[in-house]
Amino acid sequence: MQASNPIYVGELNNSHLGDLRLAASDFGLVAVEWAESQPEFDSYLQRLKRPILANEKRIVPYVKELREYLSGTRNAFTIPIDWTLFRPFQREALQAIYRIPYSETRTYHDIAIQLGRPNASRAVGRANATNPMPLVIPCHRVIGTDGKLHGYGGGAGLPTKEWLLKMEGAMIA
Repeated sequence: MQASNPIYVGELNNSHLGDLRLAASDFGLVAVEWAESQPEFDSYLQRLKRPILANEKRIVPYVKELREYLSGTRNAFTIPIDWTLFRPFQREALQAIYRIPYSETRTYHDIAIQLGRPNASRAVGRANATNPMPLVIPCHRVIGTDGKLHGYGGGAGLPTKEWLLKMEGAMIA
């Protein structure tokens, strides 16, 4: 992929979790962020060293599926994700998290074992914490080994994580 390939940005406003900012490349979704975190969103996109173009039309399929998910009418995403922007371990961990089924949870340790790296729970946690596509790559479905909710950087933090899991019908401690 060439550095000149643009990143298209747009908005999903008035969702059940507030206003979101979205970014996509020609290969798929690149980022999702709450509007309140616009500086972090902009900083992430600048690190990609690509032209950034406002283009609501290019973002429409992503907005549609996210709105359906947050309304409770979609339980699996079909939109493409641009996996090319991740480092190898981060991609591997986030792809495993992406595959956690709707309304189910896994622990950081479960993911580490699934990756064949049983001692990499902290590294999985770090990859999860740097997930640029919350909601779509469902980092909210990853819980602590104690069965409790630990950390969530999106929206209102843990209350948002809890809301998402309850909306999905997941059993949480």
